[in-house]
Amino acid sequence: MNEFSDTRSTHRANNPYRIHRRAFLGGGTLCAASILTSAAFGPAQAAPTATTRLFGRVERKYPGLKKFPKWQGTLDKYFAEQQLVDKPCDRKQFGKCDLQEWAGFIHNLKASQGSEITIVDAVNREMNKRSYILDPVNWNLPDYWASPGEFLRKAGDCEDYGIAKFMTLRALGIAPERMRVVVLQDLNLGVAHAVMALNVPGDVLILDNQTEQVISHSRIRHYKPIYAVNEQSWWLFLPSA
Repeated sequence: MNEFSDTRSTHRANNPYRIHRRAFLGGGTLCAASILTSAAFGPAQAAPTATTRLFGRVERKYPGLKKFPKWQGTLDKYFAEQQLVDKPCDRKQFGKCDLQEWAGFIHNLKASQGSEITIVDAVNREMNKRSYILDPVNWNLPDYWASPGEFLRKAGDCEDYGIAKFMTLRALGIAPERMRVVVLQDLNLGVAHAVMALNVPGDVLILDNQTEQVISHSRIRHYKPIYAVNEQSWWLFLPSA
């Protein structure tokens, strides 16, 4: 799950994104991979953006994705897969039926005209139906970042759930700039993990393969973010002052 293996918020009473659900408990199977410290990212790039916070950590935004070849490769695979979606389904060819079924799911969600939080919740639940399989078993590789088509065909581990959710919400019209795949450490279990984070007014919502519930980052106390990526930028997380 480690990309580098190859190279609170206050809710307003009328906030429509406020989630009234049971506390997040974690548990289940997480990505059993190593986490790198900030030193592994090399010299800091010039002029990071102003700091904000996620899971109580200071975050610094940097442009470009050169440090993340696996993520770049996943983006390339995603855009290549879009050329197959409208073609006839043929199980003999990689992922076509899976991609068409995914497109049908997206079409039905668009047609439902539900609220954004309803759509986000539906995407989280749908992607979480896939089986959890570690990369050495699934791909015979220590670490592999799957495209949505690969994930739908073969399932995957934690970052693959996050990527599939990112791309599904992207296809549903949510701006990529609002989303990130976040690599972090689960402090309770002492293992690496990854989730998808969505910025909404006044909050950041977390889509996690460990729970069907979409909840505020401020309710999760045992996650320490390390870095995050989207289509244009990456973020490094540091201890709060």
